[in-house]
Amino acid sequence: MSIFQLLLVLKICRKYLHWVQNSVFEGEITVARLEKLKSELRKIINEEEDSIIIYTFRTGWYTRREIMGIEKGGEEVIL
Repeated sequence: MSIFQLLLVLKICRKYLHWVQNSVFEGEITVARLEKLKSELRKIINEEEDSIIIYTFRTGWYTRREIMGIEKGGEEVIL
């Protein structure tokens, strides 16, 4: 991903979520706004080379992991 693409991803994600640290965003988001965020991101990333991982927490416990684009690395435990 180019610097230009990274800056666009940062700008888009900050419209919907709070920027926690490099490449990490968090916040509460409705299903509709999440779909809009993903739609905007798909226009920027190359899903054959780049990846965005979305974690969904429903009750405080990790319940779902979604990857947009290529999966990098293996399954890992999150602490």
